[in-house]
Amino acid sequence: MGGLKDELLKAIWHAFTALDLDHSGKVSKSQLKVLSHNLCTVLKVPHDPVALEEHFRDDDEGPVSNQGYMPYLNKFILEKVQDNFDKIEFNRMCWTLCVKKNLTKSPLLITEEDAFKVWVIFNFLSEDKYPLIIVPEEIEYLLKKLTEAMGGGWQQEQFEHYKINFDDSKDGLSVWELIELIGNGQFSKGMDRQTVSMAINEVFNELILDVLKQGYMMKKGHRRKNWTERWFVLKPNIISYYVGEDLKDKKGDILLDENCCVESLPDKDGKKCLFLIKCFDKTFEISASDKKKKQEWIQAIHSTIHLLKLGSSPPHKEARQRRKELRKKLLAEQEELERQMKELQTANENKQQELETVRKKLEEAASRAAEEEKKRLQTQVELQARFSTELEREKLIRQQMEEQVAQKSSELEQYLQRVQELEDMYLKLQEALEDERQARQDEETVRKLQARLLEEESSKRAELEKWHLEQQQAIQTTEAEKQELENQRVLKERALQEAMEQLEQLELERKQALEQYEGVKKKLEMATSKTKSWKDKVAQHEGLIRLIEPGSKNPHLITNWGPAAFTQAELEEREKNWKGKKNTE
Repeated sequence: MGGLKDELLKAIWHAFTALDLDHSGKVSKSQLKVLSHNLCTVLKVPHDPVALEEHFRDDDEGPVSNQGYMPYLNKFILEKVQDNFDKIEFNRMCWTLCVKKNLTKSPLLITEEDAFKVWVIFNFLSEDKYPLIIVPEEIEYLLKKLTEAMGGGWQQEQFEHYKINFDDSKDGLSVWELIELIGNGQFSKGMDRQTVSMAINEVFNELILDVLKQGYMMKKGHRRKNWTERWFVLKPNIISYYVGEDLKDKKGDILLDENCCVESLPDKDGKKCLFLIKCFDKTFEISASDKKKKQEWIQAIHSTIHLLKLGSSPPHKEARQRRKELRKKLLAEQEELERQMKELQTANENKQQELETVRKKLEEAASRAAEEEKKRLQTQVELQARFSTELEREKLIRQQMEEQVAQKSSELEQYLQRVQELEDMYLKLQEALEDERQARQDEETVRKLQARLLEEESSKRAELEKWHLEQQQAIQTTEAEKQELENQRVLKERALQEAMEQLEQLELERKQALEQYEGVKKKLEMATSKTKSWKDKVAQHEGLIRLIEPGSKNPHLITNWGPAAFTQAELEEREKNWKGKKNTE
């Protein structure tokens, strides 16, 4: 109810201001009687002419003020208003009282009817303070809505230029200035009168009449089941449908509540783009002109039902309230910032006074310091002579200490150099030991290889001896088996030949292994000699490092079972005997 009262007061304020001819804020009682009677008539409130006389009983002589009329207006009219009157009729009555006095005489691109609609839109968007104005943010919102309704593109740069030239002494425009701004075509260039008028009517329907969507669609009848074209108008809680868009012949209403729903239907009976509105007691089948229109209507109706479930206002009213709250918040922040600036300015002035006091104190302290400086200079001259003697003595002592420091520095450099040499020798010794370790590993590898070759050689010899004995036994067999044995002998001789070739290959590998062993042995001896030479060098440096010497090792043969029980000469003798036996056979 409070919101309705605020909206009514805005229109009444225009009417009261129009009756105040000399701009004194006062209107005669006779005019207020007529105004009150008209208000009661259009607002459907019982009129009490005696109450007005009683209210202004002590002021019969002259006119009464606006403040004196407000208590009567609140008590006897506004508090009795119910939401059952025609808002357009009420606004038109207030508009009639103020239009002739205030509307500009210069020609406009809009009709007086369009100007009336802009006047009503102004009351909806204006701030809740008097005199009524519309702030630049709401002007921009309204002009954008009109531009979109005309199908044009919003010129933000043009509006920014308009804001720059805006009078800084004013916070916004009055309703008559707004009508002149829209009527002179500054933001609708290239548009004809009809287009501008249709755009104003569309915005008026949305913001004032709460028309969320409207348009032609086909409706299926409940009795005859025939399809008829109707002009549908969607509002926050009702869908009305008319014969035409002039809204003169109303055919019915679809009451919406939170229990209603809207559903899409498949095409049938030659009708396309169908959807269904389900209410408590009825269902309505409707056909849109195309799929886009169908989806737009379904979405709009669904959003309306959702707002009813939430108990929310229409979107444009919610948006207006959010914009007002945002402006209030920004205004509060600006006021807080101004308050802080004033506090800072006051604190700055206090600081300036404190600094002035400190400056005076510093001047006094500077004069006292000058006198003390004279005394200090006299004392300094006296002390300078005494300090010069001590300074000479201190220079002599310092020179002696510098010589001692230079000597110690030289000794330190020699010591560090010696330590560096020892570290270099230690690194080279580590490299020599690493070479020796690697040589030992190579020697062990060759030893294992030689042992494997000897083992393979022994197994081959045993196999050859076995085959030789079998051949001897085969010769002594009977003559009947001789041919068969001869064939076997040939095969065995081939196998023996292959075994001999393998034996020779193994002999060659053994010799190569002996050569590798000799090479590794020489590397080991070189590493040992190198280690001994480094040991001699290290022994000369005060015994800081002790070399790890390798133990003595006589060359001997190694088998898979450990050190051999025969020497190299015995092995060569055995090889000669074996080869001799093989040749005799």
